[in-house]
Amino acid sequence: MSPLLISSFILGIAFCAPPGIITAETIRRGAARGFGPALSVQFGSLIGDTTWAAIALTGLAFVIQNDIARVILSLIGIVLMVKLAWDAIKDAREGKHPNTDESETSTRGDFASGAFLSLGNPMNIVFWTGLGTTVFASIAGTPQPIHFVTFFIGFLGGAIAWCFFIAGLVAWGRKWMTVSFFRFLNAACGATLFYFAFQLGMQMMRGFI
Repeated sequence: MSPLLISSFILGIAFCAPPGIITAETIRRGAARGFGPALSVQFGSLIGDTTWAAIALTGLAFVIQNDIARVILSLIGIVLMVKLAWDAIKDAREGKHPNTDESETSTRGDFASGAFLSLGNPMNIVFWTGLGTTVFASIAGTPQPIHFVTFFIGFLGGAIAWCFFIAGLVAWGRKWMTVSFFRFLNAACGATLFYFAFQLGMQMMRGFI
């Protein structure tokens, strides 16, 4: 098996695994409605992940250096995070509990939330222009198109494997969640989303100082 394929597979897992806004929303929705919604959030986040990867690895990272583009993306991310955080805090306050009878029509919203949370975080470009490009630095000579294809196949393979793993873990664990625990979970996820919204706002402000 190609070393590049293995490296990019591991990189895909490493990119998705650290706790963050996607993980918080995956846990919140998965704990409430099971495997499908959790997986939808994860799959939605792949839209943003692959977009940022393409931007960084095709030499288009200069796009995000534009102040207007960076501010617009940051504001979109902040607004969405605050909205989801408010929903989580509201559910915690009202004591909402997992409802297995909830309509599956909301799955589309789960996917969209994952996609917009990922797309609305321009800080992902830092990962790709840093760790992502080091993979190609290990290739002797000039990387060819086949190298980029191999990289994306490996990365998506690792990311998709992580999507199924975390969604399955959340769905498996929800059977032990009481109403009180679920209230705490909503509050914790809401606080986490507020924190990341604040962090993104601070990073945006520092860019103008």
